[in-house]
Amino acid sequence: MPQRKGSDYAGLSVAIITPFADGEVDYGRLREQIEFQIDSGTTCLVPAGTTGESPTLSHDEHDRLISEVIQIVAGRVKVMAGTGSNSTAEALRLTKRAADEGADATLQVAPYYNKPTQEGFFQHFKAVAEHVDIPVCVYNIPGRCGKEIEVGTIQRLSEIDGITMVKEATGKLDQCSAIVGTTDLTVLSGDDSLTLPMMSVGAEGVVSVAGNLVPTDMINLVRAAKEGDMAEAMAMHHKLFKLCQNMLGLATNPIPLKAAMAMVGRDTGELRLPMTALETPEAEKLRETLSAYGIETAAKV
Repeated sequence: MPQRKGSDYAGLSVAIITPFADGEVDYGRLREQIEFQIDSGTTCLVPAGTTGESPTLSHDEHDRLISEVIQIVAGRVKVMAGTGSNSTAEALRLTKRAADEGADATLQVAPYYNKPTQEGFFQHFKAVAEHVDIPVCVYNIPGRCGKEIEVGTIQRLSEIDGITMVKEATGKLDQCSAIVGTTDLTVLSGDDSLTLPMMSVGAEGVVSVAGNLVPTDMINLVRAAKEGDMAEAMAMHHKLFKLCQNMLGLATNPIPLKAAMAMVGRDTGELRLPMTALETPEAEKLRETLSAYGIETAAKV
């Protein structure tokens, strides 16, 4: 099979949390997270994504967060900076700044709220790709953005040199199959629990939420699937399934994830409004899930 554009981002990418303390970004805890991920063997870190509460970051915080991650990483793993926006001009500004700071690639979420036409999606991503020299990963997540980037639009985007990847979070295996079968883009799962099904039809990895908590297990799942060891891949999938579901199902991401991190003694601090703490019944379900998984919990949420 010919090598796909963006294939050097195959494997586990982790959408990292933005830790907050007293209303400010906690860069000490950020460093701890990064070192944990690097030590675990994660391929790529994705700061300032949904999991990083990017909609609550000021422009200055957004720029500095990405810069700090790049400096801490210091070339040891890849950094795919979350620099998308519902404003093309703002996406360009954020992406140019990240590229100047040394980001390896950019994650570009579909413009949200304004719900552009398919031509609007095409022109938006085209403008970003043509004005920066780092690879672009198109992030298709209609559940967050209100509208889906259709396969035909992604096929058109695949013809633009700088667009090399798609983070596919539509929840549709058919969509993944169509993209893999008709383009040379690298497809990355945007849903932890769909990583194995998507890799079975040609996706090459995942941009993970659960990887913040259990990166080694996510790496083992991806590796087994890539090597064709389906027995091991299925075993890992079923082990991870309930945990992955709860990371996204008990409440809006990253609410359950931040609760889980606190429970296991790796507290990543407070949430920023309008995100609020996990309610007690859901917190107890999460604690039970962690315990069933074999993760010891220490702190009460």
